[in-house]
Amino acid sequence: MRIALVSDAWRPQVNGVVRTLTTTAAELARMGHVVEAVTPDQFTTLPCPGYPEIRLALGAGRGVRRRLEAIGADAIHIATEGPLGWAARRWCVAEGVPFTTSFHTRFPDYLAVRTKLPPDLFWSALRRFHERAEQAFVATPTLEAELRTRGFSRLHRWGRGVDLSLFRPDGPRLPEVEGLAGPVMLHVGRVAPEKNIEAFLAADVPGTKLVVGDGPALPAMRRRYPNAVYLGALHGERLAAAYRSADVFVFASRTDTFGLVMAEAMASGTPVAAYPVAGPVDVVSEGAGVLGEDLATAIHGALRLDRAAAAAAGRAFGWDRCTRQFLDGLRPITRLAKAA
Repeated sequence: MRIALVSDAWRPQVNGVVRTLTTTAAELARMGHVVEAVTPDQFTTLPCPGYPEIRLALGAGRGVRRRLEAIGADAIHIATEGPLGWAARRWCVAEGVPFTTSFHTRFPDYLAVRTKLPPDLFWSALRRFHERAEQAFVATPTLEAELRTRGFSRLHRWGRGVDLSLFRPDGPRLPEVEGLAGPVMLHVGRVAPEKNIEAFLAADVPGTKLVVGDGPALPAMRRRYPNAVYLGALHGERLAAAYRSADVFVFASRTDTFGLVMAEAMASGTPVAAYPVAGPVDVVSEGAGVLGEDLATAIHGALRLDRAAAAAAGRAFGWDRCTRQFLDGLRPITRLAKAA
């Protein structure tokens, strides 16, 4: 099958959406499918306000049309609600071509954090984007239930996976962690207001708080919480070593739709502490982490858990199952529609 994958999120961005899409594309290729990506690097772009490393395509309508016509895909999946996603949606609707979408990011909640406006003001745009799709892919049962209450329909479950050959309990530790006062509490992710990292850094617990990641809020966070250790963004073996070197992984976000980093942490044998919200309630299984409205209490509880149990829970997040879910959700383009 030849699949057109349209996404405003792509390398060199570093986040869970990009990891999910690039890994899915690689898994599909391994299965013998051809994936043609339509991504920002193929267009003139400008930096996203507040997120300069995220590039937004300019005047993408004609370019997206040409790309999609040239690809001649058997199925089209639109992964994001950015300029490329909207351009691809317009072309599909105008040409009567079926397409699927995926809901990765709670933009209404992110915008509410930044604008101080009610998130409900932004939900109508997202609902309009997804309502013409044959199916909208969602990562968890909790997110699916919420989206249904907001008027979304034709939802399809597409889970997430981790590289179990990389994120595993056995392996080297991160040298920077050696000698730090324990317990070592780790946060991995983009350093931005919507990630709620300050709730982690402000939690009254002894030990060392370790922050892995980069983002616009990092300079201010360093000044406000100088006792934490900031390592910047890590990748590959060094990221895996950071996970297994920590005593507990702390996920402070209340707005993520999944939280791939939690699955990576568990697969590395590190228990999770998080809030009982969408994402953690579906990802963190009993014995692999502790969820609670008091983050400090959740951290203390997670520190008492068996690392082997966390690793066993993490092994459930293999990519093969997730990729087959992705394939099952696609809607093939008929020969008649492609000829038209």
